[in-house]
Amino acid sequence: MKITVGHTPDSDDAFMFYGMLTGKIPSDDFTVHHVIEDIEELNRRALKEELDVTAVSVHACAYLPNYTILRAGGSFGIGYGPIVIAKTHLDIESVRKSKIAIPGKMTSAFLLLQLMIGKFDYIEMKFSDIPAAVRDGKADVGLVIHETQLSYEQEKLEKILDVGKWWHDTTGGLPVPLGTNVMSNRFDSKTMLKFDKYLHDSIKYGLDHIDEAMEYSMQYSRGKPAELIKKFVKMYVNDVTVEMGRSGEESIRKLFSMASESGIIKPFELKINPMR
Repeated sequence: MKITVGHTPDSDDAFMFYGMLTGKIPSDDFTVHHVIEDIEELNRRALKEELDVTAVSVHACAYLPNYTILRAGGSFGIGYGPIVIAKTHLDIESVRKSKIAIPGKMTSAFLLLQLMIGKFDYIEMKFSDIPAAVRDGKADVGLVIHETQLSYEQEKLEKILDVGKWWHDTTGGLPVPLGTNVMSNRFDSKTMLKFDKYLHDSIKYGLDHIDEAMEYSMQYSRGKPAELIKKFVKMYVNDVTVEMGRSGEESIRKLFSMASESGIIKPFELKINPMR
């Protein structure tokens, strides 16, 4: 069966799909055509139902009634997640009044920050451009994701809010739900379970063969040093990535419960693949 699979040009996604896309983990059921796009572009393509399987922001799932969340391949922070940066320290009231550069309206980081501080003025841009935008004064502060969470000090910027820690403290230690993989409801439940297992095995292969999977992932390093990329991958490819388990599922449900209670999103039917 030929299927289109979207993932981001990020080292953690590349690490997850390494076994699948290099044939290290073969499949008799699927022939994969992979598509690489920035996460917000994948969110938009999912809205148009253009891909069979794709990485998306967890937040985007609120607007994807025709996709089901897979249990493997989620990006969850364990006590850490997006951060807010600025040139100098600002208190939370000042942050609320600032123009904040965000990596997209459908990103989970944007939803989490709204839950943390309420409504704010924002400007959308590519996530990798945010530190420079803050440094150059195009935005007052920036909401950063991916490896820019680790490299902001190189831009001579300060961390002023830790959104991941706020979520951890607020929810009693649930993992921070950031990214996930979804599969079109055009496929039956048996096929979804098979692909979920295929992705699970690909992630497991990467973790069992870290050096070769990291070498493959470095093609998406965006010029960042190998040690920083390895640290980033280890942060976001973890046990909850292999299988979200009860804690991962609870964190996703908690995110949408809080968002609907706050009036940010409308209540909807959340579809998550069942445990095998």
